[in-house]
Formats: sequence, structure tokens, C-alpha cells
Amino acid sequence: MSDDSATVDSVTIAGGVDVIDTVIIHATVLTHTTRPAPGYPALPREDTEARGTATFLADHAIGIRDGAIAWVVPSDHVEPAVLAQAAVIDAHGQVAIPGLMNSHTHSPMTMFRGSAEDVPTDEWFNKHIWPMEVNLTDRDVSLGAQLAVGEMLLAGVTNFADHYFSTDTIAEVVAASGARGLLASTFFSSQGQAGIERSAAFAERWNGAAGGRITTAMGPHATYTVNDADLATTAEHARRLGVRTHIHAAESLGQTESSLAKRGITPVQVLHDTGILETGAIIAHGAGIVESDLEWLVPYADRVAVASCPKVYMKHAHTTTPVRMLHDAGITVGVGTDGPASHNTLDVLESMRMLSLKQKDALLDATWLTSAHALDLATRQSAATFGLQDSLGSLLPGFRADIVLIDLQKPHLQPMHDLAAALVLSVRASDVTTVLVDGRVLVENGRLTTIDTDAAAEELARRIPELTDRSRGSIQEYAP
Repeated sequence: MSDDSATVDSVTIAGGVDVIDTVIIHATVLTHTTRPAPGYPALPREDTEARGTATFLADHAIGIRDGAIAWVVPSDHVEPAVLAQAAVIDAHGQVAIPGLMNSHTHSPMTMFRGSAEDVPTDEWFNKHIWPMEVNLTDRDVSLGAQLAVGEMLLAGVTNFADHYFSTDTIAEVVAASGARGLLASTFFSSQGQAGIERSAAFAERWNGAAGGRITTAMGPHATYTVNDADLATTAEHARRLGVRTHIHAAESLGQTESSLAKRGITPVQVLHDTGILETGAIIAHGAGIVESDLEWLVPYADRVAVASCPKVYMKHAHTTTPVRMLHDAGITVGVGTDGPASHNTLDVLESMRMLSLKQKDALLDATWLTSAHALDLATRQSAATFGLQDSLGSLLPGFRADIVLIDLQKPHLQPMHDLAAALVLSVRASDVTTVLVDGRVLVENGRLTTIDTDAAAEELARRIPELTDRSRGSIQEYAP
């Protein structure tokens, strides 16, 4: 840079000072390119567009302007004058990764964490969860969402694809917290047209709210609880609103076999025939996707993704998402947790680790789904699951400044032979030190800056006897 003037993003700044809000300096940066800032020397480019790759840049700095990443450059390329006028975060000994994205969850179900363990799936729904959800109030959902958003932020999760009830309340929590959310209002066909209309009205009302941090989707519960006519109507709303549909489908091979026996078609073909795939979809779980389903999925690979939540499949003794088959067909796979009533945590780092290990175990192939690939699933591919791959999931100039810093100096991460492997196989949520969303610090030194989870937990604890009463009926019957 010249000492007299400098051109930065086509704007000439008097005195040569790049006007930057925040600089993260001396970090190891997980990125997918080595694109320099304008005015700084070019760095070698690497072709890392292929899925399953990760690039780490040692001792780099990230400049943030107006909530977006302005540049990623070697730390010694940053002018002292830039540092003098910016907020500086010293990330020595830490790795900067894109904000993690939870591709499928039911966040307020923190209130039911640990309440239905060691039971088969049908009992989990019919004897425990759905009878308890009859008791929900908007306040319960708010408290559960506050705990959930706080838990996710502390674990480096900056955005989550949520599928639940009282969604306006969840949106209010997200807006106040500074986090992001892709929110869908859940409905069943048993609720009649009112359920669909409520989901569509929510999607229209909140899409793009909170400065763009809230996006929305249509929220039919599943192919076995929402009939074809209602799914077709859902697709019409999604097309009109320009949003995706978030739906449970082919959650297990048992569901796929049941659908074939009853209807002669798979759940994925149901999504195709009703127009859901054409308008774009997050398919929750997809552990029952079979090879013939690729006929329906591949034509919509640019707008359809599968959210995999492996810990839940292991707990409920199901097969897992066929990630290799989907990968080879070009179908995006995002990393999710499912709700904390089934997954117990909202920790995407944990889910990423289990996804990698479960895939190796299922295929008996130690070379499949490497740590670098798992990181790609949790960042770039999860962003694509949300339809936000052009603005999130990578630490690149022009992308939103959703950034997580992880302390690499902990004993369980030393010595450091393979950083990608350490992030997937050894790191803990408690290693997260700093979290930014749109350049705003939401976690600082491991502490939340916008949410009081202690107060939410205390109030929710007083509601537990009422919430766990299973004597008042059920919101639905699980019989896929």
C-alpha cells in the first residue's frame, strides 16, 4: 500500500488507511481460497472448489467492514494505520473457521432434553414427546429457544435450520440474540388448512427480518403426517414466496419400506411428485434414501440437500444417511443435530465428528469421509443446504463475517500434527473462545454477550412438572 493513498474495493481512502471495523489478526484461517485484499500482494491460488477440501492459512488476518469480510491476508501485510483505527482481536494460537451451521434441529426442545431415553422410535414419539408437546405455551418455546441459541453460539453455531411450533417466538429470540436462523413453522395435515396457512404466513412475515439474519422455509412435518394435496399446496406457497421447504422424509429404511408397501413409491418420490423438490428442500435425515431415489434428486441438486444427524440414528438404532452415494451424485449434505430431546446437545462439532466416524464404520472404509471433507460438510455444504452458499460458509472477501475462533493450545489438541483431524476428532465445544455474526461479537472469551441463559434455565426448570405431564392426549400419532 502507498503511504499517500490506496484503492480498496474501488474506493480511494485519503491517507491510505483502509476503513475497517474489526481486524482478527495472527489467526490460522480455514478458507477455501487464498484471494488477497485489493492493494496487497497476490498469494498463490489453489484450486479448492472440489467438495471435501480444506485450506489453512497460517498467521493471517481477517478484515471486517460493515458486517462482511473485506480481506484475508497474511498478518504482516496489515498496515499499522489499519490496526490503529479498528477493533483488534488477537487470535494467536487460535484457528478461525466459518460459523458452523446446524442444518436440522428443533431448538426449543431443550425443554425435553433427556426426557425420553433408551426407547424405540415409535414409543419416543407416541408415549413421550408428542404427549408432552400438548402442554407447550409460547413462553415455554421462548425459554427453550433462549437456552438453545445460547448453547449453539457457545459451540460456534451461528445459524440453524429450525422446524418447530410457536415460530414467531423463536424468531424474536433469534432477532434479539444476534444469531441467524432459517425458521420453518411446523404443521400436520390433521390441523387442516389452518396449519399450512400459518406456516406460509410466518414464512412471508419473517423472511429477511433482523437485517437479513432470519430466513424462512415452509414447514410440513413429514411425508407420513402431511398428505400429498397439502404437500402440493406447500410447494405452491414455497414457489410464490421464493423459499425452500424443510421436511422430514425417508428418515429410516423402515419408513421407505413402509411407503413402498403402502403406496408403491418412496418418500423421496412423494416429494418429487408433489413439487417439493422442484421448489427446493432440506430433507431432514434421509437415512432411508435408496439408489432409485437419485432419479428424483439429481435434477434438483442445485436446490435440494439432505441434513444428516448421525447421533440420533445411532441412538434409535437406524441406518445412517448414505453420504457417499449422495456425494457421488452431487447432492449436498449438511450437518445437523436434530432436536436436543433426541440428540441431547446442539453441538455441530460433535455431530460432525460422529458423521465422519459413522460413515467410516458403515462402509468399513477408513479412507472415506476424511476430516477435511467433514469440515467442508459443516461449513460450505451446510451453507448450501440453507441456500446461502454465496454469502456464508467460507471465510472469503464479500462473505458475511460469521467467524468462530477456537483455542488450539488445549492439552487435548496437542501436539498438532493434523489440524483438520484435530478440529473433527479432538476439539470440544468449550474450546470456542469467540463468535462473531455479521462482525458483531456474540461470544467473547467463552461468554455470551447477548443472552442470559441462567435466567431462562431457572424459569424453565419451574415449568418441568407441567411440561412433562403425559396425560393430556397427543398432538399426533407416529405411524409412518
